Amino acid sequence: MIRLIIVSIVLAALSYWFYRRLILATGISRTWSRIGIGALVALWISAVLGVGAGEVFDTSWARPAGFVGWVWVAAGFYLALGLAAIGVVSWVWHRIRRTSPPAPPRRSVLRTATAAALLVSVGAAVYGVGEASRPQVVYVQVPLDRLPEGFEGTRVALITDLHVGPARGEGFTREVVDLVNAQNPDLIVLSGDLVDGTVAKVAPDLEPLGDLSAPLGVFGVSGNHEFYADDGGRWLDVWDTHGIRTLRNERVEVQRDGSVIDLAGVHDYSSKDPYRPDLAATFDGRDPSRLVLLLAHQSKHVHEAADYGVDLQLSGHTHGGQMWPIRYLVPLQQPHVSGMDRFDATTLYTSRGVGTWGPPVRVAAPPEITILELVPATQ
Repeated sequence: MIRLIIVSIVLAALSYWFYRRLILATGISRTWSRIGIGALVALWISAVLGVGAGEVFDTSWARPAGFVGWVWVAAGFYLALGLAAIGVVSWVWHRIRRTSPPAPPRRSVLRTATAAALLVSVGAAVYGVGEASRPQVVYVQVPLDRLPEGFEGTRVALITDLHVGPARGEGFTREVVDLVNAQNPDLIVLSGDLVDGTVAKVAPDLEPLGDLSAPLGVFGVSGNHEFYADDGGRWLDVWDTHGIRTLRNERVEVQRDGSVIDLAGVHDYSSKDPYRPDLAATFDGRDPSRLVLLLAHQSKHVHEAADYGVDLQLSGHTHGGQMWPIRYLVPLQQPHVSGMDRFDATTLYTSRGVGTWGPPVRVAAPPEITILELVPATQ
C-alpha cells in the first residue's frame, strides 16, 4: 500500500506537469481545456488502478481499467521525452528569433509541436501494445565445448518474465504454454519474474503452467518480482504444485541417452535472507568434469558463474530494454542486454522475455520464447 501511495503521488505530479505543458502553455480554448483536464484525471485513476492491480486491488475488476492506465504510462514516458525536447528547442528558438526576421507567433508553433508530440507518443504506445501481444519463438543454436554425446541436439525451451497480474492474466499464460508445447522441447526452464502481485490475487493466472510438458522435465528459479508483493518462497511453492521443479540454490542431474549433465538454479541476485543466492552451496560436491547449465534470473550472475566453471547460463530480467531507448540504459545495471555472449569459458544467453513489466508495451524489443538447441562447439 505504501508503494502504491508513493507511485500515485508521482503520477499525480506528472499529470500536473502535463496539464501545465499541454493545456496552460498552449492556451487552448476553455472547452478543450476542460476535456483535457478530465482526460488527465481519468487516466491518472486508471494508472493508479493498474499499479495496484494484483497487489492491492483484485484483478477481476481492476485489470481492464489498469491496462488502459498502464498504456497511458507508456505514452506518458514518450510524451515526457517529447515535451522536454520541445522545451529545449523552444528556448533556443526564443534566443535566435531576437535577431532574426519576424517568425510565426511562438504559441502557435508551440501548439503544433505539442500536438505532434502527443500524437507520436500515443501512436508509439499503441504500436507497442501490438508488438507486446505477439510473442515470437526464437531459435538459437548454442555451441558448447563439453557437451556430452547424449545431449547433442537437445532442445531447451526458455520462458522468462511472464509478469502476469496487473495487465495480463490466465489467457496470456495459456497462449505462452501452448506456444511452448507446440515446439516439443526436450527440456523446459523458467528463469523467474512470472508474476506481479500476491499469491492470493494472482496465483490462478499461472494455472496453465501445469500443462507444460517435456521429456527431461520442467524446472524454474525465482526472479526479483516474486519478492516484491509477497514471499518469494510461497510463489515457488505455487510453481511446484503445477509440476515445475523449482531450484532453490540447488542442482539436479539430468540424464539423456546415457549421458548426464548438471542443471543448477539460484535465487535472484537481489534476494535477501533466507533466499539469498548461493552458488557455493549450489555447486558443493559437484563433479567438475560434468557440463553444467545454470538458471539465474539476472545476467550479472555470469561473472561468479564463470568462476565456478558454468558452461551455459540462461537468464532474463532485461526485457531487451522493453521500450526504446531504455535498452541503452540496461548496460548500467547488467553485463548483457539480450541474445548470446561469452564470458570467459561461460556462454550466456539473455532472453528478452515474453511478458512486460508495467505497461503492456514493447517498442523495438519484441517478446520472445527461446528454443535453444545444444550442439557441439566443433559443429
